[in-house]
Amino acid sequence: MSATQKVQQHPVFIQAQTKANYYLNQLDKELTKYPVLNTFEQRTQVPKAYLVIGAVLLLTLVHFINPLAAPVSNLVGWALPAYLSFKALESPGHQDDIQWLTYWVVFGSFNFTESIALRMVLYYFPWYFAFKTVFILWLQLPMFRGAQVTYLNVLRPVLSNISGCSRAVVPTDTVTAEALRDRVNTATSE
Repeated sequence: MSATQKVQQHPVFIQAQTKANYYLNQLDKELTKYPVLNTFEQRTQVPKAYLVIGAVLLLTLVHFINPLAAPVSNLVGWALPAYLSFKALESPGHQDDIQWLTYWVVFGSFNFTESIALRMVLYYFPWYFAFKTVFILWLQLPMFRGAQVTYLNVLRPVLSNISGCSRAVVPTDTVTAEALRDRVNTATSE
């Protein structure tokens, strides 16, 4: 009996293999919800669970190779959202408009920060592009709709406070300091 056969017959190896197959089957059941993956599996005869695991491992590997981390992160942040934004333009509702307009503002903020302070960001956050990619996926994927959540829970309250304050303190005509104080007090008491 060879060493390979001895390892394959060891109870720990059999238990690990059984557990791995169980989790692989669970992942396969979960991925059956996505028609694109089902079509891919039918055309290539490669199980969809292997495709997803391979894609995650490839992205992880690319993030370890630092020069490729930024372009991959930006590609992940641009490709699907660009397509879904064009679809949102054609849809009659405005819920998807909120999702994608907010997404592009947040994505643009990341890219603007990178353009002026990338070295500093990477110094303080060495895994910045990995975290950025995960956050960008949370923002964009339809199952999470993170951009919409961000808009409703963070941006909307802040922007409504800013716009409410700016209307209360910016006079439209020339007034005295005392009249201005009265206007501000009236606006804040309402």
